[in-house]
Amino acid sequence: MIFLGFADDVLNLRWRHKLLLPTMASLPLLMVYFTNFGNTTIVVPKPFRVLLGMHLDLGILYYVYMGMLAVFCTNAINILAGINGIEAGQSLVIAASIIVFNIVELNGDYRDDHIFSLYFMIPFFFTTLGLFYHNWYPSRVFVGDTFCYFAGMTFAVVGILGHFSKTMLLFFIPQVLNFLYSLPQLFHIIPCPRHRLPRLNPSTGKLEMSYSKFKTKSLSALGTNILKAVKILHIVDVRSGTDEDGEYTECNNMTLINFVIKLIGPTHERNLTLLLLLIQVRQMYFEATWSARITCLRYCRYLHSACELACII
Repeated sequence: MIFLGFADDVLNLRWRHKLLLPTMASLPLLMVYFTNFGNTTIVVPKPFRVLLGMHLDLGILYYVYMGMLAVFCTNAINILAGINGIEAGQSLVIAASIIVFNIVELNGDYRDDHIFSLYFMIPFFFTTLGLFYHNWYPSRVFVGDTFCYFAGMTFAVVGILGHFSKTMLLFFIPQVLNFLYSLPQLFHIIPCPRHRLPRLNPSTGKLEMSYSKFKTKSLSALGTNILKAVKILHIVDVRSGTDEDGEYTECNNMTLINFVIKLIGPTHERNLTLLLLLIQVRQMYFEATWSARITCLRYCRYLHSACELACII
């Protein structure tokens, strides 16, 4: 992953390469999982248990999911990037979230797996903390794709081999939202420039939304309908007829960073990074609260069973 990140920084790889290479890199990880664990059974959510039962064996589909998770984690941090401190900052918060989750789950049934995860996450957290100090605005170190791919694959490894690959997605909710928001551009339904960073206004020193400009007639029917829908929902700033002939359309680049700027207006880069990290921390708080409630519920069940047994005796 470090080599892939370096190659992307130097060669500007296409998106199809960014999807293919992490998929190939995840194969040894899946082989380790198959050799040592091989468990492909999941607990079915309550609303679907009437149809599917308590447990469901996904078989090879579970390996497909884990492979897709590895690809997503590898690219998710790289997509939500481009301003000082955001790459190292979000990795730091996600690592802290995983550490808290592992500690909470140490009394559960998968103690050894969570200890395994802590062996990776604690060193990763403190090394990233040092990187974050130098990457904070004004940045003296730029992490590039090299760190983004390395961090994403580290999270994928502990999630898969630590047996919490499904829970891992909860730590990536801002990245999932950013991915869903970016889909029309990532799949080139709407033209996507090479870089979608916010635009710096030199006169104010604040970041503003960056835009993608294209001929209106060049859009497919699907792209036109998507653009109409997001304009009605007010989640994308669409400007039609921006030139004298009215042939061109502009829309803001579809990233979570640009969307936040759309909501709050032009803002300083440091404040924007702080706000995005607060969103990530809020997600960490939600996950920690959820894990604590689940653990408390388990403890109450064990206590209730013990009381019933004591009454019988």
